[in-house]
Amino acid sequence: MAEGKGKRGAKAQETRRRIIEAAGALFVEQGYGATKLQEIADRAGVAVQTIYFVFRNKPTLLKELVDVAIAGDDDPVPTMDRPWFAEVTSAPTAGSALTALVSGTRGTLERVAAIAEMVSAAAATDPEIRGLWPDETDPRYEVLSTAAKSLAGKPGARPALPADEAADILYAVLSPELFLVLTRDRAWPPAKWQRWAHDTLRAQLLAPDGP
Repeated sequence: MAEGKGKRGAKAQETRRRIIEAAGALFVEQGYGATKLQEIADRAGVAVQTIYFVFRNKPTLLKELVDVAIAGDDDPVPTMDRPWFAEVTSAPTAGSALTALVSGTRGTLERVAAIAEMVSAAAATDPEIRGLWPDETDPRYEVLSTAAKSLAGKPGARPALPADEAADILYAVLSPELFLVLTRDRAWPPAKWQRWAHDTLRAQLLAPDGP
């Protein structure tokens, strides 16, 4: 009996994953508003009723897509509790913290940058989409502000640089918009973006002779 439940659970998770992947691809290709649930069902290889059963409606599916893209999986673990972010806060020097932050951010942006652009376009004309994230705080800024405060307290950080200014610099350089400009519009490989972002931030946030 337990084995049967385990197989059903695994099948349900696989169905959920296929729907989310199909939705992400179509939303980015066609735009949120132009994409019909039937098209997502066809690409995912499921009945459209399955999407309604699993996600209830299209906005809820979009919210789940964004959450999974940011996290990299469907575990309900916030970014600041993720292992890669723990490497940032526990790093012994500002230099090693910055390396961990840029590396972890690259992984997130590869999944979420194009989706973030699509959500921004959809929210501009659809109040229902804006209502999916009613909190006035910006989760991305909260993450980077925490990283900036941690980095500022480590050996090798640029002295006298306010943590809020460091957070603003991180917010700009590690933005999904700039990531897309360089990796999509200018065809930079993500590894090249990572080197550029690291070198740019090192010059701004670390002491000239810092570790």
